[in-house]
Amino acid sequence: MKLQRKNRRALALGALAVSGALALTACGSDDTSGGGSGGATTAAAGNIKCDDAKGQLLADGSSAQKNAIDAWVKQFTQACGVQINYKGGGSGAGVTAFNNGQVAFAGSDSALKPEEVTASKKVCSGGQGIDLPMVGGPIALGINISGVDKLTLDAPTIAKIFNSKISNWNDPAIAKLNPGVKLPDLKIQAFHRSDDSGTTDNFTKYLIATAKSDWPYEHGKTWVAKGGQSAAQSSGVAQQVKQTNGAIGYFELSYAKDGITPVSINTGASAPVEPTVENATKAIADAKVVGTGSDLSLELNYGTKAEGAYPMVLVTYEIVCDKGNKADTLAATKAFLRYIASEDGQKILAENDYAPIPDDIIAKVRTTIESLS
Repeated sequence: MKLQRKNRRALALGALAVSGALALTACGSDDTSGGGSGGATTAAAGNIKCDDAKGQLLADGSSAQKNAIDAWVKQFTQACGVQINYKGGGSGAGVTAFNNGQVAFAGSDSALKPEEVTASKKVCSGGQGIDLPMVGGPIALGINISGVDKLTLDAPTIAKIFNSKISNWNDPAIAKLNPGVKLPDLKIQAFHRSDDSGTTDNFTKYLIATAKSDWPYEHGKTWVAKGGQSAAQSSGVAQQVKQTNGAIGYFELSYAKDGITPVSINTGASAPVEPTVENATKAIADAKVVGTGSDLSLELNYGTKAEGAYPMVLVTYEIVCDKGNKADTLAATKAFLRYIASEDGQKILAENDYAPIPDDIIAKVRTTIESLS
């Protein structure tokens, strides 16, 4: 791991290419087809293949993957010179921008709905928008309760908190799950997303799968439950939790730091499960590809009770046209997606509190990227 970090630092400084014996292929596998192994079109540093990538890419979408995108963009831009502007305005904003032809690709924590696929055909000449799973990770519940440095909740209790049915931190239901923890007589301040969010969609899918009687709502990107307070994007929710005693909110693990305490979940396994990259990976590995054709959308098992599997997870998809991508951005889009799906790109995820996509699924993603046109 130390060697890999040194190699990445060397990459960031524009070091010369590593030995060909260590270099990955264009799609991060043992396949040597689909791209040159040298020459003017290959990145001089590391094993990022620039091909004919040039210019600037505009993208928008999931704020859940923003920290991962930032890490990827730093490496890719230094290797290839392509500027990538990823706004991270939320999954809903990303899908809208993509279907309006405003961005080269979008990030979404929920797969495209049928009506969104239909709309995409207007901008994907001869093709349609497809979902490429690229980033995994736990949706962490984070708290800020003075004097409390650990907490366990279960699905029914979480549902009641976010539906304003449990309003105080010393509620008997919370106390029962936390023997030995001194819970204060303090009002719960529950924060949710104000913008259309794939994180919200996955969070509510988890509650429906595990606490349906306590969560009488449909899942969706828009928050519909009663009460609570709202903030825009994952960073906004995290900021509100940080500065509010008695607060709880949901966001990706990379935001659960600097004064925020992650919550463990009682899933019915032998011990409460912490929101870690490793524990999320165990849950994501149980996902099934349910998309058709080039689409690789997944079905997650939110109700898993497997030992050490953290069930409240999401997968962020990069949304692109399978056919009909704009000619002036196609090369750069493919090069960037090829890099983030590569072995090196996926390794960066774990270092930033995200979960890499399981090997069998990411292999399909790499193949699909090479077919984009």
